[in-house]
Amino acid sequence: MKSGKRFHAVILSAVAVALAVPAGAQTARPHHQHVMRGQSTTLAATPPMGWNSWNHFAEHVTEADVKAAAAALVSSGMRDAGYIYVNIDDTWEGKRDAQGNIQTNSKFPDMKGLADYVHSKGLKLGIYSSPGPKTCAGYPGSYGHEAQDAKTYASWGIDYLKYDLCSFIPIMQKQSNGDPQKAFEIEKAAYQKMHKALEATGRPIVFSMCQYGWNDVWKWGPDVGGNLWRTTGDITDKYDRMEQIGFSQAGLSKYAGPGHWNDPDMLEVGNGGMSFDEYKTHMTLWTILAAPLLAGNDLSKMTAETKELLMNKEVIAVDQDRLGKQGDRVWEEGPESVWAKPLSGGAKAVGIFNRAETPRTISLKLSAIGFGQNAKLRDLWAHKSVQANNGVYTVTVPKHGAVMLKVSE
Repeated sequence: MKSGKRFHAVILSAVAVALAVPAGAQTARPHHQHVMRGQSTTLAATPPMGWNSWNHFAEHVTEADVKAAAAALVSSGMRDAGYIYVNIDDTWEGKRDAQGNIQTNSKFPDMKGLADYVHSKGLKLGIYSSPGPKTCAGYPGSYGHEAQDAKTYASWGIDYLKYDLCSFIPIMQKQSNGDPQKAFEIEKAAYQKMHKALEATGRPIVFSMCQYGWNDVWKWGPDVGGNLWRTTGDITDKYDRMEQIGFSQAGLSKYAGPGHWNDPDMLEVGNGGMSFDEYKTHMTLWTILAAPLLAGNDLSKMTAETKELLMNKEVIAVDQDRLGKQGDRVWEEGPESVWAKPLSGGAKAVGIFNRAETPRTISLKLSAIGFGQNAKLRDLWAHKSVQANNGVYTVTVPKHGAVMLKVSE
């Protein structure tokens, strides 16, 4: 585990104790009406796609790494496949000057120049901060400097902000005197404050809320200006963790749509901790979920298999479908499950998943996803048409694997 993630784990445990929240749980709160307001649907009209520095580089990321990632997005074809955000995660921050303006550290000597370089490649630049005084890795956060930081980001040419709760947690606890409901309201106000600061700059900046899915954030994230919000704790490059996060998204589809997306965290595809079939499950599930697709691998060392997984245009089209609907679980029996995502034109994308330790033969009844016997089926990973038999499609799915179909009349 990287040092930044260790810090993050400590923070999460601290808030669970401070606010009497069971570790890993999402606290029960009064239901909030699901109203989409407070954020622009022209920003993140489809789930953001790009690259984030954390999963591979963690605290060691430099300007040179980010420039190399931007160049690789272009040369690999990823930019043309839709990956346009180049997002710097934690550890870019330096000290504040006498006027309180945030400075970059020695790893990032010229953020405006870096943004200009990224923009010259037809890409957009993202950055990271926290509503607290420190980031997860202990660098300066935006507490007390929200409007000032937003103006600085805009002046640099930033296009995306990931805002990570981290050290704001003790402030919530102190200001609320340990009352979870008051802490919740303080948290919401902190995110809304930065959203308003970003809006005031006049520059379109995607607002990514990272608060680990607490307090049913999907119900109130739009009201405080979020374009996307983490629904879970951190992902790792392990099948068990990816599976736990991804399949826990059942029931959240009604809270996503153009300009506001559920975010089950970044992609681990290509980092080496999972098999090809496990990464295929990862990519299949994330696209069915209309999740942001933020690659987290070393783009300079991608294998043919990694490129195949990240740049399958038919699969990406499911994630980016203009209808803007998140998919959800259709049925589950033991380790077998089927998820479906509505697509424009009346089609559906279907993921058939095998979470067992051995291959499984799984049968999909087309009627279960609203189609008749004569529906057309296309296997999106194999790039070929397949056939159902009397309204049933049967396929053998590898251990921890997935099959992805597009079904249409």
